[in-house]
Amino acid sequence: VQLQASGGGLVQAGGSLRLSCAASGRTFSSHTVGWFRQAPGKEREFVAASSCSGGNVCYEYFTDSVKGRFIISRDNAKNTVYLQMNSLKPEDTAVYYCAYRAGIVVHTTTAYDYWGQGTLVTVSS
Repeated sequence: VQLQASGGGLVQAGGSLRLSCAASGRTFSSHTVGWFRQAPGKEREFVAASSCSGGNVCYEYFTDSVKGRFIISRDNAKNTVYLQMNSLKPEDTAVYYCAYRAGIVVHTTTAYDYWGQGTLVTVSS
C-alpha cells in the first residue's frame, strides 16, 4: 500500500484545513486509515482514524483534544480519506501523517504497516 498525504499549510488560529490521504496498491477490505501527528520535540501521537470492516461499515475515532473540531471522511471511489480540521489551535501545529493497517483501529504507531510522507500544519496565534 502506498499513501500520499497532502493538504497541510499555514493557517491562523480558528481557521480550517483539509488533509487528504490517497491510497494505492493492494488494499484490504477490513482496514484502518489513521492520522497521527508529531510536534517538534514530541512523540508521534494518534489523532483520528477511520476503521472499516469487510462489509464497508466504517467507524471514526478521535483523540479527545480534537473531538468536535476534526471530521474524518472517505471517498471510496478515489481511495482517499480526508481529515477536515476546524477551529484550529496553535497546539495543533505538527507534521501530520496518515497510516494504514489491515484490521481494526489501534492507536499505537507500531500497529500500522504503511505510512505516508507527512504534511506540515502550522497554526499561528
